[in-house]
Amino acid sequence: MADSSKAVFLSYASQDGEPAARICEALRAASIEVWFDQSELRGGDAWDAAIRKQIKACALFMPIISANTHARVEGYFRLEWKLGVDRSHLIAPDQAFLMPVVIDETAQTDERIPDRFRELQWSRLPGGNTPPAFVQRVLRLLAHDQHGTLTSAQPSLGAAAGTHSLTKELTQSSSASWRSRSVLALIAAAASIAIGYFAFDRFVQSKRDADAGRSLKLAALSVVPGQSAIPDKSIAVLPFVDMSEKKDQEYFSDGLSEELIDQLAHIADLRVIARTSSFAFKGKNEDMRSIAAKLGVAKLLEGSVRKQGTELRITAQLIRASDGAHLWSQTYERKLTDIFKVQEEISTTVAQALSASLTNSASGSTSGERNTEVYDLLLKGNYFYERGHKGDNDLAIEQYKRALQLDPNYALAWTKLARVYIVNGGTAGHPTSEAKSRAREALKHALAIDPNLSPAHRWLGRLYANYDLDWAAGNSEFKRAIALDPNGPEGELAREDFLAISALTTGRFDDAVRYELQVRERNPLDTGTLFFLSWFLIYGGHLDNAAANQRRLLELDPAYQGVHGIAAFTALLTGKYADALAEAQKEPDEESRLANFANIYWAMGRKVDADLALSQLESKFANVAAYDIGAAHAYRGQADAAAMWLERAYRKREGSLLVLKVDPLLHKLRGDARYDALVQKLNFPET
Repeated sequence: MADSSKAVFLSYASQDGEPAARICEALRAASIEVWFDQSELRGGDAWDAAIRKQIKACALFMPIISANTHARVEGYFRLEWKLGVDRSHLIAPDQAFLMPVVIDETAQTDERIPDRFRELQWSRLPGGNTPPAFVQRVLRLLAHDQHGTLTSAQPSLGAAAGTHSLTKELTQSSSASWRSRSVLALIAAAASIAIGYFAFDRFVQSKRDADAGRSLKLAALSVVPGQSAIPDKSIAVLPFVDMSEKKDQEYFSDGLSEELIDQLAHIADLRVIARTSSFAFKGKNEDMRSIAAKLGVAKLLEGSVRKQGTELRITAQLIRASDGAHLWSQTYERKLTDIFKVQEEISTTVAQALSASLTNSASGSTSGERNTEVYDLLLKGNYFYERGHKGDNDLAIEQYKRALQLDPNYALAWTKLARVYIVNGGTAGHPTSEAKSRAREALKHALAIDPNLSPAHRWLGRLYANYDLDWAAGNSEFKRAIALDPNGPEGELAREDFLAISALTTGRFDDAVRYELQVRERNPLDTGTLFFLSWFLIYGGHLDNAAANQRRLLELDPAYQGVHGIAAFTALLTGKYADALAEAQKEPDEESRLANFANIYWAMGRKVDADLALSQLESKFANVAAYDIGAAHAYRGQADAAAMWLERAYRKREGSLLVLKVDPLLHKLRGDARYDALVQKLNFPET
């Protein structure tokens, strides 16, 4: 190795050679020295000595984690891992050395992974595909000196001051700024969105009320859910297991579980855990009592599905969490055409067992349809959409379109089709003009068929609010969705959307915080809920509680995109500039990172570094992040530049403008006639 003090050691199981090679190639393309080449590993004493020498000398130790490493109970990579962990104990705790990478869906709780690896944040590189942001992160870690400061080798700040040459990223008109992506994500409630498609924003604080303890009791927000009294009428529906011979009916078993959750959620006096949290235990062999404790419920519903052709065998059982007793169990052997009757029978029986009162579903989860073939296609589309893997959205669209070919009057299928176009019809969670047009057309069809379909009104509201900046029209649709499904999941999501707009445009966040706390009770393991709750807490001035929720979020998902951005902003607001900088350096999204650097360095008095960061932000992201650039200039007190960039954001209809009235970065701009004029043009709703 030319310079082992700047080298990366890749440790992997032999079955993962191809994805490891992709990672290696991406790093070497950036002139990073990597110890990987299999041709150099000959075996025997010399090979063993070389391995030990490199692990002892390398700058970063990168274990490649996968299902293959889990399956291998013995392997040379395990010795490498031990050597890496042993060396980490000799290194200062503030110095990066171990950098675990997972290339598939292996959970961070995997008991065959060294504890030291599980304590750290994992990088997820599916199949070994290595984005530039990851390479830049490695470069930054290698460029740190012993004090943790950045040297001139840091790539994200390497452009000369005053450089404004446009890059290829300026041609990506469909990309939203990191600020826009967070605002849109906040409006778009997390329970139904593939959150991984967004790179989130830092969040801003509204003026604190003089009476800081006015009405909210927030001291225990970071407490793990389930410590309060658990109501007897509370239940979680665990994902039903696919027991089909070919194991190819997972989409159907997932769909059945989701339908049962939806039907039970409409029982007024029953607390039902949302899908996100219930599905967190999918494929895990965890004790029922442990699951119930984590979800905060008294009962669990589990089961299995065996589907072969038109024949169905569904087994369901209701379990009391306190002692594991089976309160009820039933096996249904029916035709596929009876699936709707089986769903109703299970939910009715469960309600009776819990002595809960049944109410009619208002969400239109099946929209009155009873055609099992198109319903099957709908479930397949939902399955691909929820997986959120690359290319799955195209598969979801294909299934929805096939369903509509068979039944053009399937209103819910039109709505689901619009959902994919809105969420994933472009890049970075911002749909292209073509995708938005297709979504409008699909929703027009859905509402013409069924004007009372709650999810169709909710998604139309998101189109108005998120991309047209027509807050009044968006709120009108959200209110309609709530009225159509007041106690169900669709109404809950629409209420989140409505409260987000109301809070951001009025600066009154108490109602939004209270509601997110209620949502958290029903969805305790949902990282999106914690993310939004942190955002509202920051805006409302509860910064300590916001930080506690960010820590809880990282416990649930160390790879959650955007959490380091929000943590950096939280620390900036509290004057903890070193902490803010450390968090910003961990943020993988380059635009987010640069925007944070521009403000944090300015606050620290490091003007040269701040100018470099802002220069690169303008050079690389002027076409998609005008609001962030304007906010950075406003933070410096540069009113003319700030007004120019904010006007550009308005012309481009950037969703970030929703925070214009509450963003503390704009404090020095308030009172400027140009700022007041922009507020008037945005026509914010007052309620």
